[in-house]
Amino acid sequence: MAIAWNHELLDQLDFAWNHQFLPRMEGLTDEEYFWEPVDNCWTVFRDDNDLWRVSWEEPEPDPPPFTTIAWRLMHIAIPIFGERASNHFGDGTVSLESVTIPGTAAEAMSLLTEQYQHWRAGVEALGDSGLERPCGPAEGAFAEYPFAMLVLHINREFLHHAAEIALLRDLYRYTSGSPMPPR
Repeated sequence: MAIAWNHELLDQLDFAWNHQFLPRMEGLTDEEYFWEPVDNCWTVFRDDNDLWRVSWEEPEPDPPPFTTIAWRLMHIAIPIFGERASNHFGDGTVSLESVTIPGTAAEAMSLLTEQYQHWRAGVEALGDSGLERPCGPAEGAFAEYPFAMLVLHINREFLHHAAEIALLRDLYRYTSGSPMPPR
C-alpha cells in the first residue's frame, strides 16, 4: 500500500493544532500571555518607540533565558511557521523585524493562526512529489535535504513549543489560584 505522505504529515500537524493546541488556548488572557514565572524572562515588550518587540540575542546565551507564553507564541508564529512559509511559499519577507508584533493574547493567537494557515497551505500544495525536492538555500546547511525533512522538523517544533505553552498555562493557573477549566 502506498502511503500518502503529504496527507499524513498534515494530519499529524492538524491533529495537534485542532485537538491539542487550540482547545488548550481557549480563554488565554493577557495576564497569562505576559506572565513571567521567573525573573528576567524573554518575552514580548514595548521598545523605546512604543512598538512591541520579541526578546532575542545572537548568539543565544547558554543557557537561554526562560520564556513567557507571549515569547513562545511569537516563536511559533514567526520563525517556525511564518518565516518558513514566507521563504518557501511566499516573498521571503517575514521576520521578527518585519511583522507587527501583537500586544495582546487575542492578537497573538490571530497572527499565529494566520501563519499556521500559510505554512499548512504551502505544504499541502507540495503534494507527495514536492516533499522529495530539496529545501533550497533558505535552509542554509540543510539546503539539499528533502522538503519532507523540513516538514517533520516544523511539526516537531510546533508540538514541542505547544506542549511548553500548555504546561505554562497549567503552572499559571495552579500558582495564581485561577480555576482550572473543566476537562
